[in-house]
Amino acid sequence: MLRSAISLLALSLLSFNSPMATTRPVGITNTATESATALNENLTYEKKELAFASHLEQLYRDADLQNKGLSFPVFKKAYIGFVNLKQRALISPSKSILTVVDFTKSSREERLWVIDLHARKVLFNTLVAHGRNTGNDKATKFSNQPNSYMSSLGFYVTDKTYYGKHGLSLRLQGMDKGFNTNAMQRAIVVHGADYATADFIKQYGRLGRSLGCPALPREISKEVIDVIKDETVLFVHHNDKTYSSDFLDMEKAVETFAAGMPDNSITI
Repeated sequence: MLRSAISLLALSLLSFNSPMATTRPVGITNTATESATALNENLTYEKKELAFASHLEQLYRDADLQNKGLSFPVFKKAYIGFVNLKQRALISPSKSILTVVDFTKSSREERLWVIDLHARKVLFNTLVAHGRNTGNDKATKFSNQPNSYMSSLGFYVTDKTYYGKHGLSLRLQGMDKGFNTNAMQRAIVVHGADYATADFIKQYGRLGRSLGCPALPREISKEVIDVIKDETVLFVHHNDKTYSSDFLDMEKAVETFAAGMPDNSITI
């Protein structure tokens, strides 16, 4: 009986009440909706968490993220932050774009992913540079301080574009106090760069470095910026033990997810 209840809740959440859904699929009746709502009201947090985990794992599989090189633990963190940022109305209510950077990986690897959560697919998987003082091939040090020329960890909300010395660039608003909130002051932006290319790696054995910006290959930067601009989530990850974020609150994400039945306020 318990398994049936959880399965119905998970099915309801996955199909039309999760942050992934926009419309009710054909065949879902009002009776099914009412049953799922009643179940949600009676389920414990642990059962809601199980449904959330099931949804997250299915999303990871559907988007083929393992084969794209994005680890599940990193994706899980990014998604939890996405749900919490959307619940607080800090990002666009109509967009389903999540960008993830994994700075535990070598600069020679394609360590940036742009994911369409609604379509459940990776739109871009590309190289991305880290800051000059963050490390050589691998990122090891991070800072929120002006003139540090280091990358900053955490959750960002993308802002508006502008044309600067690097061409089309995208401003970033850092959301994690003490870790990236000086991003605007430091002019940390997404932009294209000639040093963020496979040719540079062949010549120097690693990717070139920025002054702290997540710089992309110039040939793809405009396409990426056009997709992720205007209030979408960018998450920069590293296994840095000092990093923490209010947006990594698992309990809040689970409750937000479960509360989406039948009308999800964070629908994308």
